[in-house]
Amino acid sequence: MAAMPQDVQRAWNRREGAIVFVTVGPEGIPNAIYATCVGMHGDDKVVIADNYFGKTRDNIRAGSRGAVLFLTPEKKSYQVKGPVEYHVTGEIYEEMKGWNPATHPGNAAVVVNVEEVYSGSERIL
Repeated sequence: MAAMPQDVQRAWNRREGAIVFVTVGPEGIPNAIYATCVGMHGDDKVVIADNYFGKTRDNIRAGSRGAVLFLTPEKKSYQVKGPVEYHVTGEIYEEMKGWNPATHPGNAAVVVNVEEVYSGSERIL
């Protein structure tokens, strides 16, 4: 794991709209979803609430790595890639339950551990 660079953290804090979260199934078939219930844990973990995952949850349980894509208001894109964890208890799960809307189930806190960061085709980390 690596810390997300500070300029990317600032971009994350200003992101616009939903993120795109991508996993890959055991057969190599990618699956992309929009997610709005998201946050950071420290400077090295992107957290996504599993509110209504289906295939995404299956892919994570099968060992998929993940990618998160987000945009700034200026339409600058960033992509964060890394190994994925699925938490149904513990500190990160409880933190997610605190910011996830009560109207959503918050089945788990999915963590993408920051390993690589890109802006467009430029590798930042």
